[in-house]
Amino acid sequence: MIDLLSRQYDTALALARYHLDTLEDAHCLWRPTERGPHVWHQEDGWRADWPEDESYAAGSPSIGWLCWHMLYWWSMALDHNFGDGALDRHGVIWPGSAEGFRAEFDRLTHAWQTVLADLQRRPELAKEPVHWPVPGRNRADLAAWVNLELVKNAAEIGVLRFLYASEAERDRITRAD
Repeated sequence: MIDLLSRQYDTALALARYHLDTLEDAHCLWRPTERGPHVWHQEDGWRADWPEDESYAAGSPSIGWLCWHMLYWWSMALDHNFGDGALDRHGVIWPGSAEGFRAEFDRLTHAWQTVLADLQRRPELAKEPVHWPVPGRNRADLAAWVNLELVKNAAEIGVLRFLYASEAERDRITRAD
């Protein structure tokens, strides 16, 4: 089972990298709608909105927020299941640039690859319970959840990248007329 989850992870990671490897700051800071979760520069660094409502009326998240969200859930999963479990959402900061995000993303992918390698070497660990995001589930379930979250966030970022490109093309055509 861990081999299957590892192959799924590799596929999910390839999809994410397709959208993230050429990500620019302008993509991250573009807001597809007036409302929706976003990242904000403050005196102590970049902070992310924490939406109380996840309905469609809340608005579309920005790519920057989706990038922060990836750092959030992955950092939380690693810390709460393989670390000291002290991390909370306030401790996950968006690095303020696409390049900074990619560096953090790479750090998390390497940490997760270590987890998967450990599970492949010692399959009995796959049955160990996890604490976050779903207490009582096992590490194999966690690996499946990471794959799902990674694909979901990659797809969301991909759709927004296509919308951003479409809007840029429309603006270019309008200026040419």
